[in-house]
Amino acid sequence: MSNSQKSQKAVTILGDGCAALSLAARAVELPHHKLSIISTKSVAAKDHIWGFWAMPWLALAEATARKKWSKWAIVSKDHTIIHHSKKYPYCAIHRHKWLERCRASAIAAGVRFEQNFDIKVSSQQILDSRPPSVPDGMMLQHFVGWEVTMPAGSFDNSTAILMDFRCDQSRGMHFIYCLPFSDQRALIESTLFSPELAPTSFYEDAIKTYLETECGSKTYDLIRQETGVIPLGVMGRHDPAFVGIGANGGAIRPSSGYAFSFIQKQIDHAVKLASAQKSLRVKRPHSVFELWMDRIFLAVLRKYPELAPVIFTRMAAALTADEFALFLSGVAGTKLWLKVIIAMPKRPFIWGLFHPESQLSV
Repeated sequence: MSNSQKSQKAVTILGDGCAALSLAARAVELPHHKLSIISTKSVAAKDHIWGFWAMPWLALAEATARKKWSKWAIVSKDHTIIHHSKKYPYCAIHRHKWLERCRASAIAAGVRFEQNFDIKVSSQQILDSRPPSVPDGMMLQHFVGWEVTMPAGSFDNSTAILMDFRCDQSRGMHFIYCLPFSDQRALIESTLFSPELAPTSFYEDAIKTYLETECGSKTYDLIRQETGVIPLGVMGRHDPAFVGIGANGGAIRPSSGYAFSFIQKQIDHAVKLASAQKSLRVKRPHSVFELWMDRIFLAVLRKYPELAPVIFTRMAAALTADEFALFLSGVAGTKLWLKVIIAMPKRPFIWGLFHPESQLSV
């Protein structure tokens, strides 16, 4: 063993999901740290799509994306807001493709993969990427998605539909998310923000209705399905004894459920600040101010879910395309925050100021 290898700090990562493998993939950028991954999963998760705007810390993910859209839309019964940005396109990446690429890069860089974790393991630092527990009653983002093929011309593949509120709003904030990969193939997701899951039939009926009413046909072939439940809040770590990373390190943005971009942002920050003298510094990628505003936002959505179409169309209309992408990617200064605050309906948010979401601490 060389002297440089002896001087490396041992870092053990618990779990082998997105956060763990994304960090391990950058091991070559951490010459003073020796990474090991402890696999804790017995069943491989199904493939699904992660969406994000192309930000500087996501260059590799952008290059791995299945498709990019320079146009995206927010739609309600009364308004359609279309944004166009060549600088920050919206991207879709397959979970399995990303993790396979990360695993290959990690192995090439000498990262060790192990199956069992010994609490007495000799490691200067332990990072825990295992998912945290979700408290009862927390606001959730939950969805069912179908990737389908339909007759030619069914989809406008130039535009990603981020939110289409022309669907049943009886169970909470509900929208259709549509990523058209071609004019014949798309991922259609029925997404709810609420504390309780709906029956599977609710999401599937919403997808079928959208395909018929907005895409113009009852004829489709179901290629694959995906489901998910994302907690919208700040949760305690899986094990308080260890530093958390990824969702276990507060990477999920409470107000949106976006996780992939913020996990990469968290890791990029840790890698860039890595020091030969210190352990890796893993920070929550959201400011105290952002989390405070998220508390107000989620309180309003919980009490006034019917206002969601107004809230999101107003926000989209108040911002330019680049500003919209930056805001939802957590890159917003005072000017952008003021634009969003001014655009919001005042009475509900004043109420939310005094009744913030109790399960979202800062």
